[in-house]
Amino acid sequence: MAEDFYKILGVSKNASQDEIKKAYRKLARKWHPDINPGNEEAEQRFKDISRAYQALGDEEKRKLYDEFGEEGLQAGFDAEQAREYKKYQSSGGGFGRTGGRAWAGAGGGGFGQYSSYEDIFGDLFGFGSAGGGAGAGAGFRQARPSRGRDLEHEMTIDLLSALRGFETELSMQKPRSCSRCGGSGQEPGSSMRPCPACGGSGRLNVAEGPMQFTRACPQCGGHGQVGTSCSQCGGSGQETGTERIRVTIPKGVREGSRVRVAGKGEPGGRGGQPGDLYLVIHVKPHPVLKREGDNLRMEVPVTVQEAMSGAEITVPTPEGSVSLKVPPKSQSGRTLRLKGKGAYNAKTKARGDLLVRLNVRVPQTEDSAVLEAAGQLERAYRDNVRKDLRL
Repeated sequence: MAEDFYKILGVSKNASQDEIKKAYRKLARKWHPDINPGNEEAEQRFKDISRAYQALGDEEKRKLYDEFGEEGLQAGFDAEQAREYKKYQSSGGGFGRTGGRAWAGAGGGGFGQYSSYEDIFGDLFGFGSAGGGAGAGAGFRQARPSRGRDLEHEMTIDLLSALRGFETELSMQKPRSCSRCGGSGQEPGSSMRPCPACGGSGRLNVAEGPMQFTRACPQCGGHGQVGTSCSQCGGSGQETGTERIRVTIPKGVREGSRVRVAGKGEPGGRGGQPGDLYLVIHVKPHPVLKREGDNLRMEVPVTVQEAMSGAEITVPTPEGSVSLKVPPKSQSGRTLRLKGKGAYNAKTKARGDLLVRLNVRVPQTEDSAVLEAAGQLERAYRDNVRKDLRL
């Protein structure tokens, strides 16, 4: 019997994801083959630890493992079908005693949209019908290829990279087809034997009673024969490995955006298509720029002379520097708009604006001539600048 994954990591069944991650890191450092060169026991322990963390470190896989054990992690395992089958078994097999007339078609000799009772049960349990033939076991498909699960990975980038877009290469630890068994879950060269779940028939009873209905055995995939589980992946057909992935982050992504990388999720079961990888983007704050929807905000210092007389100043933008006209008599805090210099919106194919807030800076000097000039400026104020200040 396979060792319990929780015991392998030394955590309780109600351990949090952080506790599981800490336990894995501690054990991985201890048993890593690079730290224990030539130690076969350490190599096997490291494989067991990685396999356990691959299951328990993923919340969805952990739920399947808690509910079905290692069988729930097999490639192509259908949890909904397994739950329906368990539900049927606990109900006492009532479907098998349903009267034939209740399902008869208008002519009394058919089954409406179904060609046989097995088609009816195939539809009820989601097995599907391949040919519509009558008789026990006829008309059911063998276990079909299944698509791999999608994966999510969080990625933190700076604001300018998010606005401009870029290409990069990620190094990720992710499930892949087992290099030893090629994803079959069987030990290479192992002799085949009758499946213990179905006794070698390749079928399992779905209903008891006068009429017998069967489905393809999920353990052997309907073949009736099984081999020894792969020593490297434990029969799951998958292992955790490091893969370098080239990804393109489109320009204009914002906080929480999900970037899809097709075909880079979990491998499919029985030759099925792999899932996709979704990168969840987090954007770090910028010291100067701030994003508000598709608009950008920036505070730009100007001199007293530029604010009073007007000027043409150079302002940096994510796409390069541009000229901005400061109108004469501009007050500190005035906001000017640079149209089309904001963030790119992939849906509308348009850009927002760059909103520039002027910040009038006074000279930091003790020069008497400058202070005298400031005094002359003081006489130019017509009113008390704080006359409207109220609380």
